[in-house]
Amino acid sequence: MELRHLRYFVTVAEELHFGRAASRLNIAQPPLSQQIRQLEDELGFPLLFRTKQRVELTEAGKVFLEECRLCLAHIDRAIDAAGRANKGEIGRLDIGFVGSATYCIVPFLQRYRLQYPSVNLMLHQMKTTNQIQALHDGRIHLAIVRTPIQSPFLTSKIILKERFIAALPQKHPLTRKRKLHMQDLAGEHFIISSRNNGSIYHDAVIQLCYKSGYRPNVSLEAPEILTIVAFVSEGMGVALVPDSFRNQKNKGVIYRDLEDVEPCLEMSLVWRNDEKSQVLNEFLKCIK
Repeated sequence: MELRHLRYFVTVAEELHFGRAASRLNIAQPPLSQQIRQLEDELGFPLLFRTKQRVELTEAGKVFLEECRLCLAHIDRAIDAAGRANKGEIGRLDIGFVGSATYCIVPFLQRYRLQYPSVNLMLHQMKTTNQIQALHDGRIHLAIVRTPIQSPFLTSKIILKERFIAALPQKHPLTRKRKLHMQDLAGEHFIISSRNNGSIYHDAVIQLCYKSGYRPNVSLEAPEILTIVAFVSEGMGVALVPDSFRNQKNKGVIYRDLEDVEPCLEMSLVWRNDEKSQVLNEFLKCIK
């Protein structure tokens, strides 16, 4: 039994006239009659009563008609769903991201969600090293990390370059200045991330201090930037944070620009070279 047999039968059953059914199907009447006969022979019972004056459904034909309609509707839905999946319009997209990317990636995700509302978007906050391993294991399609990342198996695309700004306790004397220089922070108690939780961010802070002529006095290490900012708000030290954190309204924290600091923090999308997900391809196009 072929799918076309079902479509032929439904058309004949709706028209109850072989001539009109053949016209709808754009085939000749004799082959259509032959196909219906073959279907009945295969089933082992008649679907239609035929006379010279009219065509009627048998009781079995009436039941078979309803089931055929359900079957064909399901097939049509399957074809539509497969087509949408082929276009990346439905499916699942697993994205890993570092905590410091939260505020700068929201516009990208909102834009994608508006364009592809039927995609199941799954977000996983993870350390950079864990994201890279998850990419290799196939547990996520895309990583959003601080770069550079060196791997012959991965492709990366920079989506943002931002500078460091100073995060100061609200009552800190340096808040009287509208803009600062890195040298203004020499001798301050720095709060930074642990290198185990993000070597790129950690190393960038240290190198920036060294370039400014001093070794930072690190008094406290925290697992992520949100925690760092929380400690700053309690007056436990100062910190360098990505410019995107300026939009994070933390009570007790004042942000100041650093005039002698150029954009040095890269945020990138990273994915496997052999990734075949059409959903990911459409995501990359959407935010290009």
